[in-house]
Amino acid sequence: MIPSSLYPLVTALLSNVLAQVGKTVVYYYRTGKWDLHWVIASGGFPSSHSSTVTALSLSIGIQEGFDSAIFAVTTIFSFIVMYDACHVRYYSGKNIELTQQLVKDLREMTGLRFDDPIYQEKLKNVLGHKFVEVIGGFVVGLIVPLILCPLFL
Repeated sequence: MIPSSLYPLVTALLSNVLAQVGKTVVYYYRTGKWDLHWVIASGGFPSSHSSTVTALSLSIGIQEGFDSAIFAVTTIFSFIVMYDACHVRYYSGKNIELTQQLVKDLREMTGLRFDDPIYQEKLKNVLGHKFVEVIGGFVVGLIVPLILCPLFL
């Protein structure tokens, strides 16, 4: 039997891996193309940030009790991470998109040359998640600890 002390760690890590692999499957379903880049990508459905922290919180609640201080701490931590993934990081990506479009428009409209290397840098637009992607990760994070519970406790 696996030590019960590893239950939160294993569920959190497994939820993360399942969500990351799930992104590849979802991408294939949407496009008909396999792109293994999604296994390590941020953004996309389901959110691995959400799945990881949800699994951690739920497994701590199951193991230590839902009235424990550590469950309260991990739950607040989870809410902060999911809020950040859905709002702060998502809108940071949108700001990158807007900035890149403005630079492109200025080049085309005015003929300005942007010689500074910073304008040539390729920035990733998808940093965060849409709400539905966070919910998808949340669901993954609920399922994994419930399935693994009999193996540990």
